[in-house]
Formats: sequence, C-alpha cells, structure tokens
Amino acid sequence: MSPFLTLTTDFGLQDGYVGAMKGVIWGVCPEARIADISHDIPPQNLAAAGMVLLQAAPFYPENTVHIVVVDPGVGTARRPLAARLGSHFYVAPDNGVLAPIYERAEARGEPLSFVHLNREAFYHLPLSETFHGRDIFAPCGAYLACGVPLEELGEPFSDPVRIPFPKPIREGNILRGEILAIDRFGNLATNIRREDIPAALSSPQAFCLKGKNFEIRGLNRTFGERAEGDAVMLWNSLGFLEAAVVNGSAA
Repeated sequence: MSPFLTLTTDFGLQDGYVGAMKGVIWGVCPEARIADISHDIPPQNLAAAGMVLLQAAPFYPENTVHIVVVDPGVGTARRPLAARLGSHFYVAPDNGVLAPIYERAEARGEPLSFVHLNREAFYHLPLSETFHGRDIFAPCGAYLACGVPLEELGEPFSDPVRIPFPKPIREGNILRGEILAIDRFGNLATNIRREDIPAALSSPQAFCLKGKNFEIRGLNRTFGERAEGDAVMLWNSLGFLEAAVVNGSAA
C-alpha cells in the first residue's frame, strides 16, 4: 500500500503554500498519497487545530503521517518535532498544537516517542526562516512515510511542549467553559464534555447554556428536533457540548 500523509495547516488555499509542501513531499516520496484534513484553521489557533486533529486523524490507516503546520513561532527557538503517538506519526512544531493528541494517546495507554528534527540531511535546502512547513515538516514527513525510521530523523527527547487543554470550571451547579472552535456552519464547540456533567442531570431539560449574548434551554439530540432558525445545544461527534442554530449560524 502506498504511504499515507495528511496535511493540516492555517495557510488557506488562496496562496501557493500548500501546493509547495505537496511538491516537496512528492519530490521525496513520489508514491505518497496526500489527504488534506484542513487548511482553514484560524490563523495561529492551536486549540482549533487540536480539535480538528481529534476529529479526523484517528480514522486514517495505521502508520499514516500527519503533518501539522500551525506555527506562530516559526523561525524561533521552538523545536520542530516528529512523534509516534499510538499507531500514527505526527510531524509538527513543538508548540503545544499536538497536546490533545498526547492526552488521548496517554489515556489509552498508547506508546509515545519524540525526536527533534535537527538533521539538515532531511531538510529541503536552502532553509527559509519563515516557511518551515515547506523546508522541514514536508520533507521530514515524506522521508518518514517512505520508510526512514523515526530515530534517524533527529535526537530523541521526552518533554514536548504541552498547552493545557482548557477544562471547564465548576462553580456550584454551573460549569464555566470556553468556545474552542467554530466550524464552517457557525456551530460553537465548547470544552465541556459529556463526562463533565453529573449523572444526576439525566433530564435534557435540566440544561441551560448561557453565553454573553444568548441563552439556550434544553438539550437536543440532533438539529432536526427544532425548527429552522432555533438555537439548540447538543453533543457533537467528539462528545463536546455545542451551540448551533438550525440551518443558520450560532457564530
């Protein structure tokens, strides 16, 4: 089977950045199959990138290489890394963008290994200080997909940067959460999970979701239970509480 790679960036598709990365990948590994998870991550939004990866990455075959470039610190002292997390590989800046993936792998007892991508033999040279997606992450991911062992790409380390995934704060019978991501439909995904809600709250009507400018009462199972234009809250496909407007935008 040809190797799989995925790309997740905040580059958008207006410019040639994603195309340049794909060109470098195919130059190293012509047989690679490349899938685009998303290039519409809000600029520099590490939490949103983490949510998108949680949503999509697990469904790819074993040994898929996921290249993630959301990199507000490009050109600084932050490390570029490659990691084996469970049955997949990840290539990304060491800035916390993969923290939700680390957390999930650890919760499942899956193996984690990390290397610092500091061997220029695997770079695309000359190295740009502002486009490591093309010159470090794309070629290193391609070499990894085409069979170069992880440990040959750089020096091992064990202290990746972790940005704590924001947890809801309990205040009596209130959970104070945050909106982590907004999808293209304008649905607002919060950081409140099913397991954060006490089992005693068994009735969907016991829920009230309050935001700065809105209030939604009652928990729905799906969008179709309410009329067009109604505001609803429901559990999304990742198990996070979400606010939405039926056939509209909660954003």
